[in-house]
Amino acid sequence: MNNKELQITATKVRKGIVEAVHSAKSGHPGGSLSAADMFTFLYFEEMNIDPKNPKDPNRDRFVLSKGHTAPGLYSTLANRGFFPVEDLKTLRKLGSYLQGHPCMTETPGVDMSTGSLGQGVSAAVGMALAAKLNGDSYRVYALTGDGEIQEGQIWEAFMFAGAKGIDNLTVVIDNNGLQIDGKIDDVCSPYPIDKKLEAFNFNTICIDGHDFDQIRDAFAKAKECKGKPTAIIMKTTKGKGVSYMENQAGWHGKAPSDEEYEQAMKELDEQLAKYEAEV
Repeated sequence: MNNKELQITATKVRKGIVEAVHSAKSGHPGGSLSAADMFTFLYFEEMNIDPKNPKDPNRDRFVLSKGHTAPGLYSTLANRGFFPVEDLKTLRKLGSYLQGHPCMTETPGVDMSTGSLGQGVSAAVGMALAAKLNGDSYRVYALTGDGEIQEGQIWEAFMFAGAKGIDNLTVVIDNNGLQIDGKIDDVCSPYPIDKKLEAFNFNTICIDGHDFDQIRDAFAKAKECKGKPTAIIMKTTKGKGVSYMENQAGWHGKAPSDEEYEQAMKELDEQLAKYEAEV
């Protein structure tokens, strides 16, 4: 995909996020929207995956450590063809396979059940180490939040991955600057994130998480790096794409009203029309 096609797809992913959370009347739109461009690049460009064979043993793996942003992952999987886009409206409903947090036994395309913050990176490290030990070629990707890295277990996983030189692992940190209680540097600052990870023997790359050229270049550099895991620290805007949600901690975990939903979809439809006109 070229950048314009990726922008179109990412906008469709954002529409799916808003649709799902509004239908559920609950959920986490802010961090889902901030990571939508990264989700899109991973699933439409970067990862070796096949929607028709989601359990392919040779596939690349993805772990959503910040599991509450499941609407972002689900919308991406749906748009990639793992299940119907229409099913996004069943988010968090009784009997739905789209639970509030990812479940690997229920949802096609989900590689690890997550939700308890701080644990996903450990799972990803284990997957990547297994590939090394078994001589497999697949790569493992994990997405964690900048508030989530306040968890101690995250750093135990970083320490192990760096010490063992697990270079088939790429951890993406969504640095949107906000968590449920407000600004991350007011709650418990993790800065400087890059210098701390470098001390843990990580190859670190800082990028604009909404710039597909920078995203593409970062993943290329991650593949080239040998002997170290890579951390991509992406600066993003929480609630990206919906004007009234952007940079507002209050949209970490609530659903839009009917009126807010209409406004969000109108804005996203306008963005989509603009991108499609430029193709």
